[in-house]
Amino acid sequence: MHSRIADSLDALATWRAELDRAVVNLGRSLGEQDLLDATDTTLLSALRERLGSETLVLAFVAEFSRGKSELINAIFFADAGQRVLPATPGRTTMCPVELRYEADAPPRLSLLPVETRLRGLSLAELRGRDEPWHHVPLDARDPKTLVQALSAVTRTQRVEKERAIALGFWNDERPDDNPPIDEGGFVEVPTWRHAVINYPHPLLKRGLVVIDTPGLNAIGAEPELTLGLLPSAHAVVFVLGADTGVTKSDLSIWRDHLGQASLERFVVLNKIDTLADPMVGPAVVQAQIEQQRHDTAQTLGMPLERVFPLSARDALAARVDLDDKRLVASRLPPLEAALVSELLPRRQELLVQSAVSVVEQLRLQAGRRLGDRRRTLAEQLMELRGLRGKSGAKTRLMLERVDAEIAEFERCTAKLSALRAVQARILKSVLALLSAEALRREVGAMHAAMTASLFNLGGKAAFETLMGRVRDHLKKAGTQAEEMREMLDASFRQLNTEYGFTFAVAPMPSLAAFADELNRIDHNYGRYLGLGQAFRMATPGFAEQFRRMLLSKLRVVYENAAGELELWSKSAQGQVEMQLRERRRGFTRRKESLQRVQVASGELEQRIAEVQAQDDHFGAMLARLTAVADEAVASARKLALEPTVPRVALDAQAQQDAA
Repeated sequence: MHSRIADSLDALATWRAELDRAVVNLGRSLGEQDLLDATDTTLLSALRERLGSETLVLAFVAEFSRGKSELINAIFFADAGQRVLPATPGRTTMCPVELRYEADAPPRLSLLPVETRLRGLSLAELRGRDEPWHHVPLDARDPKTLVQALSAVTRTQRVEKERAIALGFWNDERPDDNPPIDEGGFVEVPTWRHAVINYPHPLLKRGLVVIDTPGLNAIGAEPELTLGLLPSAHAVVFVLGADTGVTKSDLSIWRDHLGQASLERFVVLNKIDTLADPMVGPAVVQAQIEQQRHDTAQTLGMPLERVFPLSARDALAARVDLDDKRLVASRLPPLEAALVSELLPRRQELLVQSAVSVVEQLRLQAGRRLGDRRRTLAEQLMELRGLRGKSGAKTRLMLERVDAEIAEFERCTAKLSALRAVQARILKSVLALLSAEALRREVGAMHAAMTASLFNLGGKAAFETLMGRVRDHLKKAGTQAEEMREMLDASFRQLNTEYGFTFAVAPMPSLAAFADELNRIDHNYGRYLGLGQAFRMATPGFAEQFRRMLLSKLRVVYENAAGELELWSKSAQGQVEMQLRERRRGFTRRKESLQRVQVASGELEQRIAEVQAQDDHFGAMLARLTAVADEAVASARKLALEPTVPRVALDAQAQQDAA
């Protein structure tokens, strides 16, 4: 029995495949007619890569024994006929687990030892290395091997208290968060720091990524979760116990790690089946559940429609038994409907915007290039028709005029060379502002200022200085890019007037999204530099890991912003090269036509017919490319106009009443 999310991801995957085919068809049509330059090819490749790799990341967060793993099993993996993630009573998932599918890696469970925390390396750095990980092969044909292998994520080890402190699982200043210490002075800590499951499950192959997190102590000890994985998730599902409501540890997780409004958050009150009471009627139990729902929404400051009471255990059993009535009674469908209606359309709309933008840009460029070719042919036709009934001397004069035009045209190349030199100089300055070397210097200065103070108490000011400087770099890069745009616009207008080109400067890419990303980084990372978090920054290796993760995050922003500006600059260069090539090709054709007519006067009408046929061909080509581009745009907007992804948000109480 498929879930709503499974059906919707199927529909989304089908739409992406259809759109990819339309994009491939457009690229092939443009390439066959020599209407693609290097920049256009890069745009097409980037769009196809995004269509093929677009993911939907859902993170599930909860304290121990809230039924989080069971909820994941019920929503995504009931088709296995059994529990995939371990969900037995007591502690289950002891480290963060990512379920995803990468086609270039074999099916396997990859486990990262918890001792790697002592090296100060972030997960992002360790992902690219093979040696720290333990790999367990999985048999894609037998789901039971997945279940057996996943039992590894429940493993723990007993270490001395000093070792637990070094690993980040013990803090004398926050005793409530510490695990129990046994009579021998040993503390139980997870064996693994992180687990990645690469498995060809149908949903994972369609771009779903599921993050299963452990409880409060493990979340706080691993900065990668709160600074990397959780903020990058498209939605976070926070699981509570319906019988307990919001406990103190639940509230700590919410306030410390999930409170920012930038996250898409859904709250689940799980285990409503445990509230059944033979001493009272069902109506009283339902009233208690609804009261708990209202109290939870008020405590967490969440809209009531984002709080979902349900029973993950009953939902999993219903799906395995193909029992629709029990599934409705479990109250899982309203949560799935909310995830579908509020997440998938938004992901699709972003893809639509990207696809339509690329297609329209390619359509504009191809239309301009075909227009240039047709103008050249029109000049040839006028010349050839003007030769009707004229002498050979007239032909020689026209050949001389073409030679003069060629000489005049070649003189413009000096101006274009000067233009390219100025453009390259400005671009170099822009890229220097957003270079990895400049960023390393800034982050290094922040790190030096932080470590120079006791307990990193000067870290907040150093961090704020850093963020102010990286914002200033981005702003200066935008200002210089705008100067380049103005210079290109003025130069292109002059060249168009003097030499009949059709150069046009594309709109400069907006840097607002990168500024917003810097603001998110500022918010997420700045929370770790207040007085309340000073103890964590002082733990061994944490400050170094913080620096590495911050550098990695900022580098992505810099690289993406620099890439956008560089691609935009190259698009201006590309159209110059393309129009120069077309103009030279046109001169060559005109000269060859006149030379042939001069040699054999009887070929005049034949050449006129050939040129007219070429013009007709280009006209038909333009119509065909317009049709292909329209098809690509229609494919992109198809799901938005006729949604197969449901866009309804069902009320949990109404659904239960209907049952």
